[in-house]
Amino acid sequence: MIGRLSLLIVALAIGVAVASLVPGLSQSLRKAVGLVSEPGAAQPRTDSGEQRKAGSEPDDEKQNVKLTEQQITAARIDLVTARGGTLARRMTVPGTIIPHADRIARVAVKLSGTVAELRKKLGDQVSKDEVLAILESREVADAKSEYLAARLTNELQQDLFERDKSLWDKRISTEQQFLRSRNLAAQAGMRLNTARQKLFALGLDDNEIAGLPSQPEALLRRQEVRSPMAGRVVERKVDLGTAVGRDNLETELFVIVDLDRVWVELAVSPADLPVIKEGQLVSVTSRGLPETADGAIVFISPLMDKETRSARIVAEIANRSGGWRPGSFVTASITVEQQSVPLAVPVNAIQTISNQKVVFVRIPEGFEKRAIVVGRSDDRLAEVVTGLQPGEVVAVGNTFLLKAQLMKGQSED
Repeated sequence: MIGRLSLLIVALAIGVAVASLVPGLSQSLRKAVGLVSEPGAAQPRTDSGEQRKAGSEPDDEKQNVKLTEQQITAARIDLVTARGGTLARRMTVPGTIIPHADRIARVAVKLSGTVAELRKKLGDQVSKDEVLAILESREVADAKSEYLAARLTNELQQDLFERDKSLWDKRISTEQQFLRSRNLAAQAGMRLNTARQKLFALGLDDNEIAGLPSQPEALLRRQEVRSPMAGRVVERKVDLGTAVGRDNLETELFVIVDLDRVWVELAVSPADLPVIKEGQLVSVTSRGLPETADGAIVFISPLMDKETRSARIVAEIANRSGGWRPGSFVTASITVEQQSVPLAVPVNAIQTISNQKVVFVRIPEGFEKRAIVVGRSDDRLAEVVTGLQPGEVVAVGNTFLLKAQLMKGQSED
């Protein structure tokens, strides 16, 4: 009896082992042998990774990067509103900064003399009509003396004419005396006007001429040289005591340049010339400057350069900061075609995550990752076909920080 019971126990143990290895056995048989727990029974402990997956955050929270306003400012993340834009096809050509041809003044003397004072030095800023130098000249002294004498003679002749006219009207003097007096008064007026015009030719203005009668005699030989425009002194060609004027002497004293606006001289190949037109927009960049200057083409030369076989194109840009120095080499991007799109964002607002284009949309808690479909683009803007609405605010600049923060949060999950 004991032997038969032992055989039965051995057979049952073999059956249990086989049931644990064969997946095709029925669930009831597995329950019978204790391989499946009853409902409500304690389940085996899963690994920590499966527990975190079961209790992870909702999917929408995984798409957000939580940042405060102060953190956004500290990270230098700029914001821009998604709106319609204009895409452009551009042509890139080399260029050189040159002074604006209409903003260069060469201050020259119109008489012979000697430099007595120099009130401006190289690099100084000057305003219009500001005194640059003082000359001493016998020629200007003679011209001023001639004017003062003519002025005095004219005043006397005009008084004599008025007296003789009054006598003639009363028939006290003869008509011959009246006519002679009128002739002398007219001649005196002509000589005064001639002397005045000579002073204008030497560079004096109305105010200076009007002040000559009260000017000390010692100052009659002095002549002020004034700036014809506001700008900066870029050349000074004389020193104190330099003889200037005629007879092969130096006549140019200063060169004044106004650099608030400058020209960009571009070289365009003949093949590209047909698409270039005056008025087209130009964006200028330089390795040494972080800023970009925008301008427009103002001149297209009808002649080709014999050596380079290229056409001379001139664009005009603003230069109030003074950073665009004449002689600097730059790169110019010419807009040759433009096309409007209903919705666009800056190119640097777009990141790629898991082979998908995304932007980070501003929300109260920070930023939300938003998948988008990108259409046409240029070097500045990209068209957004779907995934974004006009008026939504997206992050631009340093968006890689948001991408890194988002990837970090997903890896921790």
